[in-house]
Amino acid sequence: MNSPFVKPTPAFAASSARARLAPVTIERRAVGPRDVLIDIDYCGVCHSDLHMVNNDWGMSAFPMVPGHEIIGRVVTTGAEVTDLVPGQRTGVGCLVDSCRQCEACEDHLEQYCAKGFTLTYSSPTRDPGGLTFGGYSKQIVVDRNYVVKVPENLDPAAAAPLLCAGITTYSPLVHWKVGPGMTVGVIGLGGLGHMGVKFAHAMGARVVMITTSAHKGEDARRLGADEVLVSSDAQAMAASMGRFDFLLNTIPVPHDFNAYMMLLKRDCTMCIVGAIGPTANLNTAPLIMGRRTVAGSLIGGLKETQEMLDFAGRHNVVADVEVIDIATINEAYGRMQRSDVKYRFVIDVATLG
Repeated sequence: MNSPFVKPTPAFAASSARARLAPVTIERRAVGPRDVLIDIDYCGVCHSDLHMVNNDWGMSAFPMVPGHEIIGRVVTTGAEVTDLVPGQRTGVGCLVDSCRQCEACEDHLEQYCAKGFTLTYSSPTRDPGGLTFGGYSKQIVVDRNYVVKVPENLDPAAAAPLLCAGITTYSPLVHWKVGPGMTVGVIGLGGLGHMGVKFAHAMGARVVMITTSAHKGEDARRLGADEVLVSSDAQAMAASMGRFDFLLNTIPVPHDFNAYMMLLKRDCTMCIVGAIGPTANLNTAPLIMGRRTVAGSLIGGLKETQEMLDFAGRHNVVADVEVIDIATINEAYGRMQRSDVKYRFVIDVATLG
């Protein structure tokens, strides 16, 4: 059944760049024939939420309701939606629309849409308010093509970060065919890195956490790493040259990639998923001398995101989370800047009232 208008929806928003988030009321669009109305239960807090609120990438629009790691249950669906029912657990990730016609969209790679995808928040829309509003809110209306099914056996709060951190790490691991018999290095142990360790371990690879901090070793092993390589230990790094079949680099800030390239075997790849933007000069000698590759990867398409969730359900892969009251979101942002979270904040949306 369709409602002519979704009732006003409580949310938290930033009114301008670097503003503190505060309670607001937004409106969601009417439920159309292909739409799904979702009551949001949990929303992960991604580091990109902070970047967007601060307008660090120069693309933010305000007022902004962040949140693109959304877990909730179906309230109602449009007449043309036949595979989702009220009460079903669902998820919404980083995008809610794309052109659906370009080569990337036809290949189920909507994240590389040639005409640009529509972000779950802060993108122009015909919806009330003129901008998409994200998951720091009680409800959301999303086209069925951009809604995924979440396995019921997963802890819903811990599953929320799968919609961004999970697919961001899963997608390159699958693309480069990580599996048994391979040695995979995950560089950086944070929101992305800890998911990379869990997924690579579940795929059957030998997983090495590569970190500057030796004290993270115990946690890395708890998450599924077989061993730890401290990158500031020159002797250990030298001993590991030419050892890795794949490197997943999750460090979220610009840094020197050169220190890691010689860890790769010939014809192998280091994929960047954390740092966005210019970085230090890249020494091409290790690439040329070993036919090595530096690549990048951006989330995943909707088909692959569903595959990731199904894989997570089978292997019980979820994030390590700290569930918070939405009233503490500004303090959580401050803690996130200090890397004071293991490893992802998740908002209990019931605390929104």
